Amino acid sequence: MVEVHLYAAARAAVGASVLQARPAPLSVILDSIEAAHPEFASVRTRCSFLIDGTSAHQEVPVGAGSRVDVLPPFAGG
Repeated sequence: MVEVHLYAAARAAVGASVLQARPAPLSVILDSIEAAHPEFASVRTRCSFLIDGTSAHQEVPVGAGSRVDVLPPFAGG
């Protein structure tokens, strides 16, 4: 499985800070979150994504045991 960690507005849209997903391209994982939590659609387009701590685009494959961080823009600095 893959652990998906959601922060700030992404967490609020989904109602959870951590989800489990099956290994797949990142876009498929995000699509499944959006299907289960439609509110996530409005946040997703503004997010950055890390896979095991490395910045990633949505077509990168995510393997079993990986961690995905979903990071919406943060205020402040």
